[in-house]
Amino acid sequence: MTNDPDYIFSRNYLDNNRINLQHYLVVQLFGYHIHPSIPITPETRIADIGTGTGIWLTDLADKLPKTIRLDGLDISLDAAPLPSMLPENMSLRTWDIKTAVPEDLVGVYDIVNVRFFAFVVQDDEMEGVILNLEKLLKPGGHIQWTDIDIGSVRLEKTHPDTPADNQMKLLNLFKGSDTRLQPSWVPRLPGLFATCGLAEIVTDRRDAAPYLALPMHECGLLATEVMTRSREGGDEAFRRTLGAAAKETRDGSWLAMTRYTVVGRRGLERISHI
Repeated sequence: MTNDPDYIFSRNYLDNNRINLQHYLVVQLFGYHIHPSIPITPETRIADIGTGTGIWLTDLADKLPKTIRLDGLDISLDAAPLPSMLPENMSLRTWDIKTAVPEDLVGVYDIVNVRFFAFVVQDDEMEGVILNLEKLLKPGGHIQWTDIDIGSVRLEKTHPDTPADNQMKLLNLFKGSDTRLQPSWVPRLPGLFATCGLAEIVTDRRDAAPYLALPMHECGLLATEVMTRSREGGDEAFRRTLGAAAKETRDGSWLAMTRYTVVGRRGLERISHI
């Protein structure tokens, strides 16, 4: 299995299920796979960056014409299905979003989809990453980026007296354990898109209703469980607090976060920095 120091999760069956669950919950929250402002034709070519288990593409495949080509790109394909399992119009290849765009992919895509990079890309890397993604686009193509705003995390309860001490303790342990867990760039995505030359920017900011916020929070608990297991020897403080926080969740308290989908369109002129 690929050892990627920039990736905090494990790419095992437990985390793959976490990724797949997160996908369906986020689609339910936003109500779409591709933002309604983005045009789709039978000749559209789509890239999913950081494709992981490939779930966004495989879920989308039956909803689009078979003439549309779907490409999943990731630094590692360890979590993805085997090539023989994929839809006929879908392919996979490796690419690190922080490195130069392969020459054969420059100006190829109508839609570039990006999700869940909040714990992967640091604030000072964002402009370079967006410019890389822009290079993938055909003139007039769109980038769609969906992510969580970690800075918006807040405690919610069904009743003011509902216990939640361990929820907050878990949050502090989680954020304090790794500098990669404290990004601030997500709510600034629209401005970053504009700085990098994208136009017609659309921002869709969503907060989940309690019935949806609950499974989203439990998906977050699963992410914490995955990280705890991946540590050498585990982490007993995390483990104890996680169990107590899970009980508090069932008693009616949870951590909620705001999520964003931001869309930007590349201009029709050639990109001068390619």
